[in-house]
This record gives sequence, structure tokens and C-alpha cells, in this order.
Amino acid sequence: MATLEVSFLHTQLEVRKRRLAEAIALAPQNTGLAGLLNEVDAALERMHKGTYGLCEECHDTVERDRLLADPLVRYCLDHLTEMQRDALQRDLDLASEVQRKLLPQAGLSAGGWDTSYYYSPAGPVSGDYCDLIPSDGHLFFAVGDVSGKGVAASMLMTHLHALFRSLAGMALPLGQIVARANRVLCESALAGQYATLVCGQAKATGEVEIHNAGHLPAIVVGRGGVLRVESTGLPLGMFCEGEFSATRLQLERGDAMFLFTDGLSEARGADDEYGVDRVTRLVRQNATKPPAELVATCLEDYRGFVNGRPPHDDLTLLALRRTN
Repeated sequence: MATLEVSFLHTQLEVRKRRLAEAIALAPQNTGLAGLLNEVDAALERMHKGTYGLCEECHDTVERDRLLADPLVRYCLDHLTEMQRDALQRDLDLASEVQRKLLPQAGLSAGGWDTSYYYSPAGPVSGDYCDLIPSDGHLFFAVGDVSGKGVAASMLMTHLHALFRSLAGMALPLGQIVARANRVLCESALAGQYATLVCGQAKATGEVEIHNAGHLPAIVVGRGGVLRVESTGLPLGMFCEGEFSATRLQLERGDAMFLFTDGLSEARGADDEYGVDRVTRLVRQNATKPPAELVATCLEDYRGFVNGRPPHDDLTLLALRRTN
């Protein structure tokens, strides 16, 4: 693992050790606490010896996302006992179910906007973020992508979801919401973790405000043609004092927006990558369709392009269309 990540985990383990010692002082009869303290001490000793993160059975590297999710892990997946594998599978199944329940309402219509999305993890859990929050005559929309993969990425995605759900209800300007989410993420995420994000507020009047923090472009198609709203800021969680400027647009009835993650643009075909230009052409050609049909058309083209190859990354698509 990277030095910064080991340093961060060392700090977290020291905090856990202190809290466990305090808890044991209050409840000395709790033998489970003493066992946990022994495990923390053993992990700190492995860090001191330079063997932390190595499987105690085969001495290969333990999966990074598992260590970030649980710093006490001592064995790689290949050397878990059957009982441990069953427990891990139950945890992954539960995490997957929790993520599904965090997704917004399918086919949501609010504030004069119709929406549709597609959300598909490459594995049991996803690091993609997709949200739609109707509030006081406008619709908050967001698509994001957490760095890394697996359990650690999914945990940060869940944290991002909770942040925006909390902040969206505070009636703050969108720029302040993004800035506050960035600060909290920067102060609470593991070393090296961040999230690209494109989000916005769409009003019933057709006025749209979009912030793009290090993410792929939002594609807007209207009577004036096609606009790609490119990134104007760094990903969330990189720097606490990040600045996030807005792009403001006026959309008319029938105009559409399309957001996506790199599971689409970086999908591999026989000889090349799917690419943002292909996404843009496809959206332009099908922008008059209802959002559900636009998403379905994009998925059909994507599946034809990859031609049965397994997905290399999580895939999220979100389409919005003004209806009033």
C-alpha cells in the first residue's frame, strides 16, 4: 500500500486502541473488547515490522480495498476459511442491497422534468453515485465516481450520498452545497480517496445550474445545438479549500441533459475505446426521445460496442428532459 495510506491507517488504529482501552476500563468484564485490543496491537506490530498488508498464509499482498475497509484484515481472499468467506459474502450481499435502496426513484418526474437512469456495478458493490432530489420547485441531480473500486469505494459513495441528501435539505445555494461536501469529504476520506462529480439544479422555469468537479462532461442538447459542460474544478476530497464555479443555462421544453460515468466512455471494443465523442453523437441523435428511451438506446449501442466483453468498471447513465 502507499505510504500515505499506511500512515493514515496507523493513525486510525492508534485511535481505536485508545478508545478500546477506555472502554475496557469501564467494562473490564467484556472479554470481546480485550480480544479486539489484541488484534489492534497485532496490526500495529505488523506495521512496525513492515509486514502489514501481507497475507499471513501466502505472503502476497492483501486486497487494498479490504484493508481500507477493515485495517485488521490478515489474509487475502484466497486464504480465508469457508466460514470467513461465507461471512464476507453475506456482508457484500448486504452492502449491495443497501446501495440499491439508496438509488433514487425510477422514472421520477418533478418540477417539469422527466428523468431516467441506469446503474450497474461491475462487482457486488459500486463506487458510482447517482441521485435525484426534488425540492421546492427544483430538481437536484448528480452523477459521481469515487476513486478506486470495491468495498472502500462503495463506502465513500454511501458517505457522498448521505452528505448531499443532508445538504440538499438546507436550502443552500448549490455552490455552497458542493463546497461543504468537498470539505467534509476531504476531512473524513481515507488518504488518496476522492470523487469526481457533476451535479446541478434544474428549475421548473428551465433554468439549470451545473457544477462539474473533475468529472466527464454533462451533455446538453437543445435548440441551440449541443453543449458539453466540462469540468471547472478538481474532484471532491482532494483539497479542503477547492473552488467550484457554475455553468448556468436556460433550457426550453424538449431540451435534454445526459450524464454518465467512465464505465461508458472508457468501455473497450475490439480495437478502441467508446469515448466521449461517441456518447455526444448518440445523445444528439436521440435527444428528442423520452429519457427512458434515450438511456435504453445508449445501453443498446454500448452493448453492441463491447460485444459481450465483461465490464471493466461500474456504469451509470442519467437522462433528464424538460417537459413543461
